[in-house]
Amino acid sequence: MSVSSNHHDRDKSDLNKFGYAQELLRSMGGFSNFAISFSIISILTGAVSLYGHGLTYGGPGMMGFGWPIVAFFVMCVAAVMAELASAIPTAGALYHWAAILRNKRWGWYTAWINLIGQIGIVAGIDYSVALFADPLIASVFGYTSSDTTVLICFTIILLTHGILNHIGIRIVAKLNDFSAWYHIAVVAVLVLSLAFFTKGSLNPVAYLFQVGETFSDKPYMLAFLIGLLQAQWTFTGYDASAHTIEETIDPRVRAPWGIFTSVAYSFVIGFIMLAFVTLSIKDAGAAANSSNAFIYVISEALGGTFGSVILWLVTAAMWFCGLASITSFSRMMYAFSRDRGMPFSAKWAQISKKYRTPAHAIWLAIILSFLLAFIDYIIKTVNPDASYTTIAFLTAVSVVGLYVAYGIPIYLKLRAKAEGRFQEKHLGPWNLGKYSTLISVIALLWIIFICVIMVIPPNQMAGYAVAGMLVLLIVMDLAYYRKHFPGPQAALNTSMEEILRREKELE
Repeated sequence: MSVSSNHHDRDKSDLNKFGYAQELLRSMGGFSNFAISFSIISILTGAVSLYGHGLTYGGPGMMGFGWPIVAFFVMCVAAVMAELASAIPTAGALYHWAAILRNKRWGWYTAWINLIGQIGIVAGIDYSVALFADPLIASVFGYTSSDTTVLICFTIILLTHGILNHIGIRIVAKLNDFSAWYHIAVVAVLVLSLAFFTKGSLNPVAYLFQVGETFSDKPYMLAFLIGLLQAQWTFTGYDASAHTIEETIDPRVRAPWGIFTSVAYSFVIGFIMLAFVTLSIKDAGAAANSSNAFIYVISEALGGTFGSVILWLVTAAMWFCGLASITSFSRMMYAFSRDRGMPFSAKWAQISKKYRTPAHAIWLAIILSFLLAFIDYIIKTVNPDASYTTIAFLTAVSVVGLYVAYGIPIYLKLRAKAEGRFQEKHLGPWNLGKYSTLISVIALLWIIFICVIMVIPPNQMAGYAVAGMLVLLIVMDLAYYRKHFPGPQAALNTSMEEILRREKELE
């Protein structure tokens, strides 16, 4: 028997112990698992699409200080999540962690809050692609870019991601592998271009750490905190390594490393990129007041034609980011639906026999993400003087939804450890040892802090949206799921005969 077969049998047996059949195709290696999170984090999406937001509120110092500050605390969050993924290697991830650490109702709320965040991140990523792609396409075909054409472009982008995810994990995994290298290559091209071909000279390094300057009407310290959305939204989605854990070989080791290293590499590579972009700024005020600060800075620094080529490369990287985010979102819904946690769960839990993908869950992810952006489009059409931007709204929703979902199992792990229900014997091979509690407390405090910051004006609409969704969840829970949600399959004592039957159906 080959080493690969031994790994597959052990991984399948591990999953069976949690009450689940090996329905998804387990073919992802360690790099592919890392690549999906690295692609969703996508420094060429978050850091770029919200570059103007960061510059407007925090000035150049947002890149020099804001990015490292956020990265440090996010690495603490990622480390704790990696530890939990190693201990509980199922595609339900956050939802299963919460349910096992406490009970099924905690798990149910975690799953739905995570789902809210996933809707926001997919919509935010693909809307970012459209914001960059539509003006570039408009310049080629001679039409005027508008909110309507951006929405049409956004819809087409969503459809391409749905189709590719439907076709299968093998092609998506290969594209994600390519995406990781592509991101690194594009950053290298961008940095070298700015270093050697910028019109005029670069600003002195001290400019990167210049604080006290804001292009908003708020006091600098408050403005700086609001500007942290740029870095905080970039560092989201790394739970994808956990959501695809049932498709990963040797998941207790490879998925945790995928979670942690995707954040660590994004921090370093992203900081280098932001440093050179910021040092190439000619007029920070003009950049902050432009419709797209990143496009403005690159065009001013590299010229029209060369700048357009770089922007096309960046836009393609954003597209890969959206592709990976649909993969993660659909796996989360699939895992939750097979435990009957959603309306019409049987539909969303179905696996395509031909492609071995959760096809219905994929298309539901596409529809929900479209609806969030479309509703915002209608609101902005009715009230064109609204003070917030669509991209800030979508990204703030995703940050709050995802980080609350990240924080729940971290809090429950601390609580279970204090009560003696989570002990060293429950840990997987990837763990934080004696530093686990300290790092968990730091991570939880950061999550609480950042979720408050992300919903203060001008992002109050995101707070209203998340609050409205939470009220709806409470109604759903009290009206039906409190009594009818069975929880994870392990709690149902699923028989091995039933598990083997499900696996046989897909052969």
